[in-house]
Amino acid sequence: MKRLATIVLVIAAMLSLVTGCSSKSAEGKENKTLVIGIDDKFAPMGFRDENNKIVGFDIDLAKAAADKMGKKVKFQPIDWSTKEAELSSGRIDLIWNGYTITDERKKKVLFTKPYLKNAQVVVTRADSSLSKLDDLKGKVVGLQSLSSAADALDAAPIKSKIKTVTEFADNVQALTDLKSGRLDAVVIDEIVINYYMTKEQEAFKVLDESLAPEEYGIGVKKGNEELLKNLQKALDDMNEDGTAAQVSKKWFGEDKVLK
Repeated sequence: MKRLATIVLVIAAMLSLVTGCSSKSAEGKENKTLVIGIDDKFAPMGFRDENNKIVGFDIDLAKAAADKMGKKVKFQPIDWSTKEAELSSGRIDLIWNGYTITDERKKKVLFTKPYLKNAQVVVTRADSSLSKLDDLKGKVVGLQSLSSAADALDAAPIKSKIKTVTEFADNVQALTDLKSGRLDAVVIDEIVINYYMTKEQEAFKVLDESLAPEEYGIGVKKGNEELLKNLQKALDDMNEDGTAAQVSKKWFGEDKVLK
């Protein structure tokens, strides 16, 4: 009887050991891949090209950083309005797609150092009579839902004079409604509209007055300081060896990356 009990205990211990090893092995494999949450309609930072392939400045930068860290990368399109929830749940490891650093967001995520400057601007149709922020009085304005464009407009005095603010899932939809005449203007990232204006030079114009300067950073889950440290080192190394500058020149024609 004692011998039988001993055999059962040995088998149980072996099964526990195998299960533990399998778990560690799976965990190790999982940790070798960084899952990055993106808005796949946010050109030129991250978007789908004519072949439906995800491309962009942030995409190339993330691939280079992952390579420096000895990791693979997976880009996961997400609902941008739930990006912090996706991160905190562990479904993604990073928010990296033109993600503006704000005090409110700092309460929810860890941020790398800023790597790119941006601003929120107002774009109208090229034939519009609008020329300054005050001209938005009584107008219909669009923007991406739960974006820094919304924060910038909320903080602007003109907000109270606007007739209607319409929110969209992404900037593509907002610009489509602007071109069709359903909107009078769109609040949008300067980097984004500059890219679209290289494709459709005659379609839009940007007001001289911007709403708010800002900077992009990469969001890491609270408590994951080790990932933040390793990622920041990779970004710093890319600045030093010229990798980041090469990516910037590819997408912007110049080195815009903050050092």
